[in-house]
Amino acid sequence: MSAALITIAEARERVLRAAQPLGTERVAIADAHGRVLAADVTATGDVPPFPCSAMDGYATVHGDAGRALIVVGESRAGTPSATALADGSAMRISTGAAIPNGATAVIPQENVEVRGDTIITKAAVMPGDHVRGAGEDMRSGETVLRAGVTLGAAELGAAVSAGAAELTVYRRPRVQVLCTGDELRAPGEPLGPGEIHNSNAPMLDALAASEGASAETAQRLPDDPAATESGLASALDAADVVIVTGGVSVGPHDHVKPALARLGVEEVFWRVALQPGKPTWFGRRGDVLVFGLPGNPVSAVVTFSLFVRPALAALQGRTEDPPLEPEAVLGAAVRRNPDREQAVRVRLERRNGNLVAMPNGPQGSHIVTSLLGADALAFVPAGEGELEAGAAVALERLPR
Repeated sequence: MSAALITIAEARERVLRAAQPLGTERVAIADAHGRVLAADVTATGDVPPFPCSAMDGYATVHGDAGRALIVVGESRAGTPSATALADGSAMRISTGAAIPNGATAVIPQENVEVRGDTIITKAAVMPGDHVRGAGEDMRSGETVLRAGVTLGAAELGAAVSAGAAELTVYRRPRVQVLCTGDELRAPGEPLGPGEIHNSNAPMLDALAASEGASAETAQRLPDDPAATESGLASALDAADVVIVTGGVSVGPHDHVKPALARLGVEEVFWRVALQPGKPTWFGRRGDVLVFGLPGNPVSAVVTFSLFVRPALAALQGRTEDPPLEPEAVLGAAVRRNPDREQAVRVRLERRNGNLVAMPNGPQGSHIVTSLLGADALAFVPAGEGELEAGAAVALERLPR
């Protein structure tokens, strides 16, 4: 008896129950971009650590326009002045330099007239003008970054400002992609009769890397039981996530499922009520997750997006990115599948204030060009007839 189909939501729930965060490691700031923070970052001191100037100009005591002030020195960034200011005096100051004792404000250089060692103020100066207060950005002990955030450029800058040199991050999942099929040939390799180029390998390697994983170069498995089992055994010993494309159906040359069973991989589900992507398989051996994705390239990308991507996020302690928008309106009618929900590749357009999901060309699972320029997956519920243009559809972003 064939396995019953499960919904996309149930399949994803089973994947996420199995995907627990990996261990952590300390890395230097220079190596932390794109990693997921595993421990909060707190400020080791106030930022700025001292009152400083927001402008190039003159530190002074606040007062009216028309004052004549004697310039008594200079405070430069990194070289503060030890001279204290008294009323009637001013000090040349650069952006970021420490405010000298006695000063209450900074007047920009364009608001003064310089006459030798004296300046004449051309505008009134209020207390605190152009002064950055100590701790204005961060207070000592304040939590600046929370665990779970993906470290982008802004987060790295904030971490350094907070005093960090290293960060505790989740380990990158190690991913091994295996593509099955005697017909597969490497990029650019001449093709013989019945052969095709292996587009799944670079696509899935790139997708895994874009989701923060450490992806080994994809390997090809011939349609041979012993070779399939040997390749899977090596991958299971070396990776946190094994992705196999093709070979998970019930044909005479589909050797993946029997090999996984012999290697002690427990099946969690097989076959999802999804088009494209029905023959998706998922299992685990201990903490190692195994995904059997369909061999058709579009199906492989769609099922990676729906099932592998959330798993990679969970392994890194990262919550999933929010959808582009919760829903859009369908830009053209789509014929429904009576039994399976469809993941339609769409371009997103703005029309009269509405977000419109336009099917991105022919939707066959073998048509790689349907992925070019596609922004998201739009979900068409199972049913009879067509889902008409203008109907609301849920969206999920396509990984790049």
